[in-house]
Amino acid sequence: MDRSVIPSLDDLRAFEATARLGSVRLAADALALTHGAVSRRIAKLSEELGFQLFEKSGRGLKLTAAGETLFLTVNRFFGELRTTVQSLRAAATQDDALVLSCEPSVAMRWLIPRLGGFQAAHPAIALHLSVGGGSIDFARERIDLAIRRLDFAMPETWQVRRLFAEKVGPVMVPDRLADFEEGAYIGLGTRTRPDAWPTWLARHPHRPRPREIRFYDHHFLMMEAASAGLGVALGPLVLATDDLKRGRLIAPAGFWADGTHYGLVWPGERELGAKGEPLMAWLVAECFSSFG
Repeated sequence: MDRSVIPSLDDLRAFEATARLGSVRLAADALALTHGAVSRRIAKLSEELGFQLFEKSGRGLKLTAAGETLFLTVNRFFGELRTTVQSLRAAATQDDALVLSCEPSVAMRWLIPRLGGFQAAHPAIALHLSVGGGSIDFARERIDLAIRRLDFAMPETWQVRRLFAEKVGPVMVPDRLADFEEGAYIGLGTRTRPDAWPTWLARHPHRPRPREIRFYDHHFLMMEAASAGLGVALGPLVLATDDLKRGRLIAPAGFWADGTHYGLVWPGERELGAKGEPLMAWLVAECFSSFG
């Protein structure tokens, strides 16, 4: 298996349902499959990944350490996918809904945990969340506002409200600190930013270099890998801030502003109106609270 390829979604869904429900039989019922079909999909996934996902525990199954790490990410992914589909379906039939698009990793690790506060403060605003990156066709995608990293060419007609500067730095579980300081660590990066480690190391020549760099397809996968102790991620502060506050991750070298920013963007011919203005004000306040 090419390890850069994401496994079959059918196999991942069988694994996620079994891990969430604690039983192959219950997973089979939930997915309308046979017990054997679910077992085969899990076995195929385990073989392709190269590690065991479950181990026997009495008459039942329990997740291995690697299985727990994968389940955390897959469970978030399917939860986010369900939320997005529901939001888009609702937006298609609810003309007065406010649709906010956000980059997937930022949505999963920073925005979604905070959205309850906005809904509590503004219960009358029907906010639907979509995920995506880069440029947006606001009209075709029926999106009102979008949170984006401002690193691509934008039409002059768009309006932009900067939210926070992008800052990156090495993040790791506390147990990996000694390895990091000795240069005996694996660096974790993403295929979307392959030059991130070389750029950071050039800016910090006195810091120890990783003995190897491994790449993930998405930032949220990279951050979950760091949280599982698989290496040191060169992670954006926006994705690490909550785990840093909880002590799950540490950032001994701090964070470096790479010169880019995240911002709230919308088409210039539209007014934010009675729904968009409260959302922008809330986002600005949350960003200030998170990043100062």
